[in-house]
Amino acid sequence: MRLKVLAAALSVSCLIGAPLVQAETLRWARSGDSLTLDPHAQNEGPTHALAHQLYEPLLQRDMAGQIIPGLATSWRALDDNPNVWRFQLRAGVKFHGGEDFTADDVVFSVKRAKLETSDMKGLLNSVVDVRKVDDLTVDIETAGANPLLINNLTNLFMMDQGWTESNGSAVPQDFANGQTTYAAANANGTGAYQLVSRTPDERTVLKANPNYWGVGQFPLEVSEIIYTPIQSAATRVAALLSGEVDFVQDIPVQDLGRVDATSDLKVVTAAQNRVIFFGMNQGKADLDSDNVQGKNPFADVRVRQAMNMAINRDAIKQVVMRGQSDPTGVIMPPFVNGWTPALNEIPAGDMAKAKSLMADAGYGDGFQVTLNCPNDRYINDEAICQATVGMLGQIGIKVNLDAKPKAQHFPLIQNKTTEFYMLGWGVPTFDSHYIFNFLVHTSEGDRGPWNNTGYSNADVDQMIVSLESETDLAARDATIGKIWNQVQQDVVYLPVHNQVLNWSMKSDINFDVQPEDQPHFKFLSFN
Repeated sequence: MRLKVLAAALSVSCLIGAPLVQAETLRWARSGDSLTLDPHAQNEGPTHALAHQLYEPLLQRDMAGQIIPGLATSWRALDDNPNVWRFQLRAGVKFHGGEDFTADDVVFSVKRAKLETSDMKGLLNSVVDVRKVDDLTVDIETAGANPLLINNLTNLFMMDQGWTESNGSAVPQDFANGQTTYAAANANGTGAYQLVSRTPDERTVLKANPNYWGVGQFPLEVSEIIYTPIQSAATRVAALLSGEVDFVQDIPVQDLGRVDATSDLKVVTAAQNRVIFFGMNQGKADLDSDNVQGKNPFADVRVRQAMNMAINRDAIKQVVMRGQSDPTGVIMPPFVNGWTPALNEIPAGDMAKAKSLMADAGYGDGFQVTLNCPNDRYINDEAICQATVGMLGQIGIKVNLDAKPKAQHFPLIQNKTTEFYMLGWGVPTFDSHYIFNFLVHTSEGDRGPWNNTGYSNADVDQMIVSLESETDLAARDATIGKIWNQVQQDVVYLPVHNQVLNWSMKSDINFDVQPEDQPHFKFLSFN
């Protein structure tokens, strides 16, 4: 979302939807499961997709990606103190357990999301205080006026303070270190659906919340959701074709034609707000997974430049993705404030130049390294990695591919134990600061939590922090441009492509593709 949408969103006060009609069961499948039910433990797309059915943020994005009211009905920066945003809360909202939703729950949830084990804390590093004004009013104060605070709140879910504390879950689950908690396996939100049962990686059942505040404002035609993660692509396709499931988020690109040609099925396609790329640990003195003693090949920018040239993004698009991708030269989708055609231009595939750069860096004979890749998170993720292995081999880099399910892959990045890895990044704030703060800023405290590259530039860090309080949008955009120029010059990451979403479903389902790949089922209706 561009910044101009922010102002438009502030004027929205309510939704007008269809009244509740006869409801149906929806059988939903995708390749991977939610990592946890703790809404603050993992900042990850499929985890948020399930959480959005159970929990709610103060503000949410609709199926077009626009900000609309959630548990807050209005919000504004105070005239006498622009560092403070005031949120008016929705009256009469109940948690699934029957508890009242109040300002105390908001204060508790925001403070919980800022704790060390929370993977959402990077969204809140400008927040210095959150205060209850009365039962239905909350103030959030930031370190300097932050015009983008509301953009950071659309995936920040509200929990019931009493339920969370009484079940020993006041601190978010430490997912990266394998902790399990009550909140990781149970849920008590205000969402349109409530938890019936859950067996991780097998089956999660939800039912409609009979006391949902949004009755009459959303279609709410789904009475039950049966969510089944199916890692095997062939099995996922077979389940849809046979009628065992109704809605699949990630049909393999090679099967789209077959699905779309089936009379009672359809494919709905849209660009996704997500980029796929590779990260390299360029800050480490000596890699553990390479065969070079006493130095780190990734530390030399010439090696990174050569790798960037060697990745044939067009070939990946045509062969691996069957045309269903948007090759890019920057780790920023076109939706994001700061994107330009010049930044998006992909590097020239000059293999002779790439080999020359490798030789100049002292690696004319190449080197060996391990690439960590997920096999159940992104569209054709392992196949992209396999293709990249062959491409890098052409410049002498022998890559040993280690592909794992995302539940094992992501902790390698969070715990800084991988040296070369694939990652995908969506930008829920639709602003470059989100990318910079999580992936570029020096990894320290609540900043740079997913920056496993070892990249650290004090000047860049200072500029990133300045974006949080710069209210002159022209000056802010100029700073964003400076940061991107430095990131591109330093070849911090190796961009591959922006994903294209293909949601496949029964033909009697009316459901538009959401750019963040977030199916908010309260919006779904049937013919």
